Amino acid sequence: MCVGIAGYAFIAYAALPLGSLVHPDMKTNFENHKLMVYLHIFASSIALLIGPLQFSKKLRASKPRLHRTLGKIYLCVGVLLGGVAGLLMAVFAYGGLGSNLGFGILAVLWLYTGARAYWAIRHGDVLAHQRWMIRNFSLTLAAVSLRIYLPLTLVFGWPFDIAYPIISWLCWLPNLLLAEWIYNRPASV
Repeated sequence: MCVGIAGYAFIAYAALPLGSLVHPDMKTNFENHKLMVYLHIFASSIALLIGPLQFSKKLRASKPRLHRTLGKIYLCVGVLLGGVAGLLMAVFAYGGLGSNLGFGILAVLWLYTGARAYWAIRHGDVLAHQRWMIRNFSLTLAAVSLRIYLPLTLVFGWPFDIAYPIISWLCWLPNLLLAEWIYNRPASV
């Protein structure tokens, strides 16, 4: 799904006019903030493409240098650039304060978990690095979750102006809670 969403982003934002595949009420915001939209979409797509590879034990064991290089690209291009642009986009997100906060907190947590993962590995704490990367990638997957929830608004006929602020939280909060549950569940589960 990560490859599909990244591919969709490249096609939708490189080949089509900006905002042509978003809700009409969002199109004006996109057109008024082109740089941030393009930076967020393309940088975050890099994170979507690289992220799954980083969880391959085979890659880490057989090509640790490649793992480190891809990790730097993932964090510096995908998370840092995508996250800063996402944070700036959150300010003008469609849906008012609910969407501003939902997407804004997502961006802050994405940047924070990426920084903590980097800090951990720079200090030789591989286990902490892995845990922070799981959290970070659960937030990266908000791009996938968002594209699952958005079509449901059409299928079920939910008003977009009500559904979108809710989706700005649903696209990442369950992902992060699941990642936390995995690490904090009782050993007998």
